[in-house]
Amino acid sequence: MTTTNAATAPTVVSGTTDVAKSSSSTSSLSSSTGATLAGNFQTFLTLLTTQLQNQNPLDPLDTNQFTQQLVQFAGVEQQLKTNDSLSQLVTLQQTTQATQALGFVGKTALVDGTTATMTKSTATWHLNVPTDSTVDITVANSTGQTVFTGKYTAGAGTDVPFTWNGQGNDGTQWPDGKYTISATGKDVAGNNVGIAAQVQGVVSSVDLTQSPPLLSIDGQSYMLSQVKSIIATSSSTGN
Repeated sequence: MTTTNAATAPTVVSGTTDVAKSSSSTSSLSSSTGATLAGNFQTFLTLLTTQLQNQNPLDPLDTNQFTQQLVQFAGVEQQLKTNDSLSQLVTLQQTTQATQALGFVGKTALVDGTTATMTKSTATWHLNVPTDSTVDITVANSTGQTVFTGKYTAGAGTDVPFTWNGQGNDGTQWPDGKYTISATGKDVAGNNVGIAAQVQGVVSSVDLTQSPPLLSIDGQSYMLSQVKSIIATSSSTGN
């Protein structure tokens, strides 16, 4: 009879342990929908007490298992709280980015980009030339057709302007519109030099549905990280 009870008791304990594990999994799942494990902590302790009450006295469960389960439960709870805090930080960052982006509307910005809008036969790019170089410039229209090429000498600078008057190499006057620049360079030793292009324009609107928000400049979308500087507009005050 004693042998039979000893064989039966572990079955009850095993079933109770499975219930405890199932409860822990269910709590983790419910917490993903907004609830926290803290609300089920008392239930978890009740299950552990039930395990103690139904264990085989001839083969008691190791109390270290209960301690380990408590520690694991507390660790999961802390992780969920950490995730909630991180979520709040992300939301706060998104709000800050949106506020910053809205402040750019109506201002003239210099952003990383190769496409500029030619207006009244004038299109301007700003080149970042790391060292004195001979620069090869290619301008293409919106269909990708090359409309102008040229070779220039440029001194080192982070804001070297290049203005194109819309005339092709064959003298054709190209219409206003969007044009893309490609610039490559070689230094005095003949080594290739990477040259980045930037464009300047007025921020007309901000798309807050994107994360991070996108600025609209001359019909092109740019991220906040692409903004290099905000250019102050001159104003005159009458006396």
